[in-house]
Amino acid sequence: MDWVTGDFDPFEVREPDTQTIPFVFNSPHSGRTYPQAFLESSRLDALGIRRSEDHFVDELFADAPLFGAPLLVAHFPRAYLDVNREPYELDPRMFDSALPSYANIGSMRVAGGLGTVPRIVAENMEIYRHRLPVSEALARVETIYKPYHACLRRLIARTHARFGLAILIDCHSMPGNIRLSGSDLRPDFIIGDRYGTSASAELSRAALHVLEDMGFNAVRNKPYAGGFITEHYGRPVRGLHALQIEVNRALYVDEMTLDKKPEFDLVAAALSTFMRRMVEFAADFSLDATLAAE
Repeated sequence: MDWVTGDFDPFEVREPDTQTIPFVFNSPHSGRTYPQAFLESSRLDALGIRRSEDHFVDELFADAPLFGAPLLVAHFPRAYLDVNREPYELDPRMFDSALPSYANIGSMRVAGGLGTVPRIVAENMEIYRHRLPVSEALARVETIYKPYHACLRRLIARTHARFGLAILIDCHSMPGNIRLSGSDLRPDFIIGDRYGTSASAELSRAALHVLEDMGFNAVRNKPYAGGFITEHYGRPVRGLHALQIEVNRALYVDEMTLDKKPEFDLVAAALSTFMRRMVEFAADFSLDATLAAE
């Protein structure tokens, strides 16, 4: 298996028969197909290498096409390539020669080992046995990262052209031990809008209200406000809104074995309700936006 040589599709778009709503759903971190060469280059075992996955998030949001929205799904794992980063956030400590001058080697994410080509998975577990060729990182960016973002841009542009509005829901999961700073509260969901810059406050509040109305603990922006995707694609003044949703993994997966819990179907059903109610809200939101523009 080799995505770089084009033998396998690294991602797919699950399309509705007809797109009927101004939403695009994206699951960039739920990929769980690991190239054999990558596994052989890793010092981690088959379970350890999966610690960075947003486990089964693509399945939690699988009903998106039934509501009339496309769902973009990564098959490549986040440990292999992280598309929720700038294209060249690369750690020079990982490579056997100098990186190109345009690489961003000084970002906080690179310092933490979580660049475009990650150095670690969760719990600071080093991925690789040895340094990588720079050409390997650049090939992953060219053959996977850039096509992925080109696809996402097309979906958003198509949606905006059709509806005059596009709402990207970037779908993720978070570790079950996350707590709010200075509190024992464990949020079930976190809605991120880059502190009000990637989506309208009305959309963020609606998402929180829907989740709270279903009995979940939901908070906004802390500790996850959204990554590169939310920041890059959210332009509310242009009718381009991007929200990140983080689902607490402890709700639906055993974080030791990575097996689904019996509650998995209940959480998936709750997220289906979340999508339906957000679609209902967006119908009024879209009408309000249209009237405001007239």
